Amino acid sequence: MSADAPVMGRHPGGQQAAQARRHVWTVPLVPASVRAARERAERSLVLFGVTAGSSLGGAVLLVVSELVANAVRHARNSPDAEITLAMNDHLLVVGVGDLDPRPLALTGHPSGQGLHTVADLAREYGGDIRVEPAANGRGKSVVVRFILPTGTP
Repeated sequence: MSADAPVMGRHPGGQQAAQARRHVWTVPLVPASVRAARERAERSLVLFGVTAGSSLGGAVLLVVSELVANAVRHARNSPDAEITLAMNDHLLVVGVGDLDPRPLALTGHPSGQGLHTVADLAREYGGDIRVEPAANGRGKSVVVRFILPTGTP
């Protein structure tokens, strides 16, 4: 499944933002999907005007890799994961959702070093990481937000 649709966003103050770009695709939860998701995310970033070799691009690609790898390792009750990259003039958002109903702890688990790295990268850009219930009520999504630096296309 894949989508490339413009969506409208809002600034934190509530005023209407410019049109956003949004790419959504699904990968099977197998080890090879980590690389495939990263490559697809790189193509999306280029379409968004973000150079994959830039600091922001590198951070986003590492986040996609870590989140998909985490889903491959831990979401045993989910056959696949849905990946979303969305960008407007203020934010770049990465989401990785799966159908595994088990909650995900962002802190306190010894094997959670990848999620600590993800949180650190998000914080470097004034962003954050959170776990949300899936929109359809089954599973969860890990959502990472990056506040875009001034001058980002």
